[in-house]
Amino acid sequence: MEPSALLGVAMFRSSPWCLLCGCGRPFSSRAWYQLLQKQRGSRKPVTDNSSEVSILSPTRSLSPEEMLNLLEASVVHADGKPEELTLLSLLPDLSQKLGFPQNLDVIKAAVKESSGLVLLSGCPSTTQRLQDFYARCKRAGDPAATYCAVTTRIPAASEGEIRTCLKLIKVEDHKLVVPVASPSRGSLQRKEVRKTQTLYKVLDSREGCALVQLQPLTAFTNQLLVSLILLLSPALGDHVYSSRVGSVLGEPFLLPAESTLPRTQVLEDALLKKLCLQQQLAHRLPLHLHLHQLLLPAAGSPSSRTVLTAPPPPFFLKTLCLLGLALPQDKNKQ
Repeated sequence: MEPSALLGVAMFRSSPWCLLCGCGRPFSSRAWYQLLQKQRGSRKPVTDNSSEVSILSPTRSLSPEEMLNLLEASVVHADGKPEELTLLSLLPDLSQKLGFPQNLDVIKAAVKESSGLVLLSGCPSTTQRLQDFYARCKRAGDPAATYCAVTTRIPAASEGEIRTCLKLIKVEDHKLVVPVASPSRGSLQRKEVRKTQTLYKVLDSREGCALVQLQPLTAFTNQLLVSLILLLSPALGDHVYSSRVGSVLGEPFLLPAESTLPRTQVLEDALLKKLCLQQQLAHRLPLHLHLHQLLLPAAGSPSSRTVLTAPPPPFFLKTLCLLGLALPQDKNKQ
């Protein structure tokens, strides 16, 4: 994932097995967004008035220094005293900024271009324990990561499982993931094709749009986005795979994946109106896919678990408001 897309960072330092003990600090999605807007020269600061939050991504990319400040401000949990925090190309600089003496390992992270949690560890034994925990979850078919996505259509079934085989191919200048209906045994053995599995559940829906929970049981490039395409329900802001879903007289259908190139997502007039958006600006729509929760092994007990949660970014929440959708906890508050 790109640093500018993350919303929460959890980091673990050297300690026997105290994953959630120590000094954490509260995290505000509004504070995170205010920092981002300030660094990008926004004319209007974000306030508690949700109408002032834009669902469009800013036109200018963050500088390395701005990204470092954003990463530092996005820590949702820190176990023990700061020693080092690293992420992708900013690992050395971020480590120095946060004062960690040794490199951190990226254990879990939201998929590329999405928002959400990043799980980091600076202790080799903790890294191994976390990796072993997620390996056990995978073998048991127990989803460790929970995403939420806003979709431009409502899946036909309110919940279910998406099983498909996927492979990565090159089409012109694009590297795309395509489903394979009947893979050969050899292609599976050579790992040219991978079997994937994703659980999904519609959390809320209204007037052709939905808030969908996604729990991948396998890991493959763009697995979640392609899974939503197979449900004929592209993620909002998906400018790579949404073009594979066509429509005739309002009825969606799949276009050939191998010959359908990426393009700016085309939205129906009714949806554009709800989003207060013109199609000419649709290319600035960020991907509405968010790594919302991660399972963690609880401290002192190999069998118990705890859940690490990061709130969706303000543009995501603003979209939910505009579309009349709500997360389950938000519904309980009403």
